[in-house]
Amino acid sequence: MDFGFSQEDETFRAEARDWLAAHAGPSTDRRTWERTLGKAGWIGLGWPEAGYGNRTATLTQQVVWAEEYARSPAPPRSGHIGENLLAPTLVSYGTDEQKSRFLPPIAAGEQLWCQGYSEPGAGSDLAGVRTAAVREGDRYRISGQKIWTSLAREADWCFVLARTDPESSRHHGLSFLLVPMDQPGRIEVRPIRQMTGTSDFNEVFFDGAYARVEHVVGGEGHGWAVAMGLLGFERGVATLAQQIGFAEELAAVVRAAVESGAVHDPVVRARLVRQWAELRTMHRHALRTLGGAAGPGAPSVAKLLWGGWHQRLGELAVQVRGARAAVGPADWSPTTPYELDPGQHLFLFSRADTIYGGSDQVQRTIIAERVLGLPREPKGAV
Repeated sequence: MDFGFSQEDETFRAEARDWLAAHAGPSTDRRTWERTLGKAGWIGLGWPEAGYGNRTATLTQQVVWAEEYARSPAPPRSGHIGENLLAPTLVSYGTDEQKSRFLPPIAAGEQLWCQGYSEPGAGSDLAGVRTAAVREGDRYRISGQKIWTSLAREADWCFVLARTDPESSRHHGLSFLLVPMDQPGRIEVRPIRQMTGTSDFNEVFFDGAYARVEHVVGGEGHGWAVAMGLLGFERGVATLAQQIGFAEELAAVVRAAVESGAVHDPVVRARLVRQWAELRTMHRHALRTLGGAAGPGAPSVAKLLWGGWHQRLGELAVQVRGARAAVGPADWSPTTPYELDPGQHLFLFSRADTIYGGSDQVQRTIIAERVLGLPREPKGAV
């Protein structure tokens, strides 16, 4: 699918660009920024329904907004999990009461969410969930642990995949619960320190935390269908904005190769050209996916493409600078945090790209079983 921009789309682009130029700044507090976006109606453009404080936009206009946002100096989003994952899931599987309760604060930028899926010992295998939720009257009492939870320290709520039938195994007996994070003594969040020195991911421990019965999406025991539906929303228009960021990183690596003279090495030149060609391929694949022309394995193919691509770019970012890539931008001592320049951060952080969001092994299994029709991988009972 190739997007043709009409005059109406270009008017929308001008509005988006002008608004971002007037309001966006890289140093803006991220929670304040979400409220700013919400007040102007820029949250929820891709929701299939309006009326929750959001405005809707055509698919082409969503692409325009994603592109302009990626090019602007706006800070990274904190509300994208609620906006792009939970909200479409509630529209598809939630009750009217759940939509009325949770969608307006997401659209206003007032409520931040995190995703309670992965667990120690299960990783990307969602059917291996062990976190348990036992019903006690009008509430569920939750016990267990989640890991690699993005934004858990900032989030107000978490959507949690938990086992509500203790006799069940694998994808049976799971429920999709909406859990408030402000439960001192019942929920503990521990940051996970990464190679970059930052802590973008967290461990979350549930020790008797509560979720109300009316906050079960899709009904008790139907969590697997809801969780799979949510994963279908995970990779959409945002992938095009991601690729704009990738293009900027690639341009920085090319500049570094020219400055260091590494561009004269034919092997380095070939790798740079390949990175450029593969990025174009990812862009075309993303357009096909948005246009509805791709098959059921398209999200897994996209994840495999960009995860490996980004890792190889990180390796190139170090290779083209030679020995200088090992020297940090500031003096370091055991008592002060070390600093990384953008190329070093790219190299270290991209090591996680083939793990989070569903590891490469899991994506290949999905393609093998659901697209190629190969025999299912044998799994033991939980």
